[in-house]
Amino acid sequence: MTQRQGADSNIPKLRFPEFRDAGAWDEKTGNLIFDQVSNKQHNSDLPVLAITQEHGAIPRNMIDYHVSVTSKSIGNYKVVEVGDFIISLRSFQGGIEYSEYKGICSPAYIILRKRHKDVHDHFFKQFFKSERFIQLLVKNLEGLRDGKMVSYKQFSEILLPIPAPPEQQKIANCLSSLDELITTQSQKLDTLKTHKKGLMQQLFPAQGETVPKLRFPEFRNAGAWKEKQLEDACAMQAGKFVRASEIYEKSDGCLNPCYGGNGLRGFTKTFTHTGEFSLIGRQGALCGNITLATGKFHATEHAVVSTPQKGVDTNWLFYKLVNLNLNQYATGQAQPGLSVDNLKRVPITIPKKKKEQQKIADCLSSLDELITTQSQKLDTLKTHKKGLMQQLFPSADEEAAG
Repeated sequence: MTQRQGADSNIPKLRFPEFRDAGAWDEKTGNLIFDQVSNKQHNSDLPVLAITQEHGAIPRNMIDYHVSVTSKSIGNYKVVEVGDFIISLRSFQGGIEYSEYKGICSPAYIILRKRHKDVHDHFFKQFFKSERFIQLLVKNLEGLRDGKMVSYKQFSEILLPIPAPPEQQKIANCLSSLDELITTQSQKLDTLKTHKKGLMQQLFPAQGETVPKLRFPEFRNAGAWKEKQLEDACAMQAGKFVRASEIYEKSDGCLNPCYGGNGLRGFTKTFTHTGEFSLIGRQGALCGNITLATGKFHATEHAVVSTPQKGVDTNWLFYKLVNLNLNQYATGQAQPGLSVDNLKRVPITIPKKKKEQQKIADCLSSLDELITTQSQKLDTLKTHKKGLMQQLFPSADEEAAG
């Protein structure tokens, strides 16, 4: 690719060598590139499609939507072909979803279908997710961020930049190959998380049992785990109040992490603890979530700091608390919460030997390190793609400067 010098109108910063002398991209209004489709001739065997934030347009039977479609209303549903684009009238959020499937979708959606063979749908699949397209929407559609509906007429008035077909194809192939890498990496990460979840279910005894299904060889004859209450494993105390005005969104290197009922809240000048502790969120919809805090940190009154009792390993306690699913003990409807008194009485099983606790913790910590590494790789790929898209598509700022 070739780095572009200057800020010519409608020319991307980064361009493949064979197109560096091709000049500025053309511009066409949406209606010259896409037709609105309202074909309702279909059979009932076609899957119902819906839009999700993560997966785009996919068959409803692949996810849990809890949507019921009556035989009367399904007759008004529109047919979607592979390669069509779908705009949601109800909650347009700056993207147009590409359909990988043939199916039917609600009449509340707008279906777009390319008008010409020289329009590459995968090019627009990527472009409709770019910052340039978001900029165009915000600029042209007043009230978009207020949740107002977007019509085909509005879409048809937007000027869309479009290069020649060969350049469209090249850009689409480049970004699609990155998508494949991202998908593969995401699958690796999901597999690791699923493996860890299954392993935890076997390394800790099931509810009502005292022996885990899976045990390290050296502890197979160590006998049953001791049946105790959570207060026998750790002392628990809520943290200290801190004003919201004293919590900063970012750290300048001199601030300390501040944890509340839902995990990290921000950063503070003060700190309540130093060391390594498991924190239990005690208020809110996510109460019962567990965070492992290390170093200097401030725990608010909505976080319960657990200090291991003698003979209990700190890291094992963290994984055991996760395994207990403490949210099930929450009380209150409008504002669920966990009291320290109730937490103390939660039943728990503890290995008799601390070495067994450490072995379990080491095993799960190793998996967590792998998960963190794979997660960082995924983030790096996503960041790389985002940066590449910013250079492969002309930006609105550069267009204005040209």
